Amino acid sequence: MKKKIVLAYSGGLDTTVIAHFLIQKGFEVIGFLADLGQEVENLDEIREKAKKTGLKKFIAKNLQKEFLSDFILPTQWAAAKYENYYLLGTSVARPLIAKAQVEIAKKEGAEFLSHGSTGKGNDQIRFELTYYALAPKLKKWIPWREPSFYKILGGREEMLDYAKKFKLPVKATKSKPWSSDENLLHISFEAGILEDPNSPPPEAMFELTTSPQKAPDRVEKIEIEFREGIPIRLNSQKSDALSIFKKLNLLGGRNGIGRVDLVENRFIGMKSRGVYETPGGTILFHALRAVESLTIPKDELHARDRISAEYAELVYNGFWYSRRREILAKQVEKSRKKITGSVKLGLYKGNVMILGREAAKTLYDEKIVTFERDGIYEPAKATRFIRENFKKL
Repeated sequence: MKKKIVLAYSGGLDTTVIAHFLIQKGFEVIGFLADLGQEVENLDEIREKAKKTGLKKFIAKNLQKEFLSDFILPTQWAAAKYENYYLLGTSVARPLIAKAQVEIAKKEGAEFLSHGSTGKGNDQIRFELTYYALAPKLKKWIPWREPSFYKILGGREEMLDYAKKFKLPVKATKSKPWSSDENLLHISFEAGILEDPNSPPPEAMFELTTSPQKAPDRVEKIEIEFREGIPIRLNSQKSDALSIFKKLNLLGGRNGIGRVDLVENRFIGMKSRGVYETPGGTILFHALRAVESLTIPKDELHARDRISAEYAELVYNGFWYSRRREILAKQVEKSRKKITGSVKLGLYKGNVMILGREAAKTLYDEKIVTFERDGIYEPAKATRFIRENFKKL
């Protein structure tokens, strides 16, 4: 009997060729497509492509709600940014896709898992650390690390020739001079013309955001209300978190918000240039910080901030299902439940401005902080405070 393998499958050139190659190697291939909010072809068309390619089965799952509630929001509550800029759009997606793959493999009785990530990138680590964490006994067959694959199919031209030879259902179009990956949180661009860190990204490349220079010449004002860190209202209209987040993507996109151009340090040991668009995620990040500034006590907030960088690095490096990341998440969970309130924001040409914030259980007391004479804080008390802290020098 043929050995079953679950392949992360999109129906594009790479995964179509990989799927066919695996079939030629004697595998029974089950293709899995995770809908994480990316623009995808008609699922019926992808299913037909899978059938023509020879896949035994094609499975698609809409995981957008789980992606937001269990991956995006916890990372935002942790105020996690990798190397101060990257909001981890791809990093948080891979463990969810891999988790769903493992579940399908167990249900279908598959022995192997596979993905199309390259041997130089971070994604291979994120996929496979998840495989090991959730199903250590399942075997892996990774094309881009198998000489029998990459020595024959090392580039797009060779893949197109392969697809033509076996009459595979792919569109033989000219490649964009960069690669991209999209989901609900962001779209990332790398490789090709972006490999020169001294060259600006071409404007034609961006897909989710208007150029800040061409964005509206007026401030767009919005208001977001949170309950325990979860958005529940946008501009006074109550809605579910997923619907609100999608609207934030549109609002941020038309105002040129969320572009990042970063030379980052990959876990595997090399520097890489990535360009990102994260419109809704950028707005949400600023909004959460504004409300929590009123509702989370100083020591608790600073403790959270001290773990933010570690949390981001764990997620970036693929350790979503590690014990350490889960411990940090529990610490963050205590704080995020205090993020209840609302924030007014101004969106303008790539900028997110805080126009106001309020919370029923605010820790901010204007009577204490005021510089006016009728304040209740006695300035002379600062003398003793300074003397006590002098002893720590």
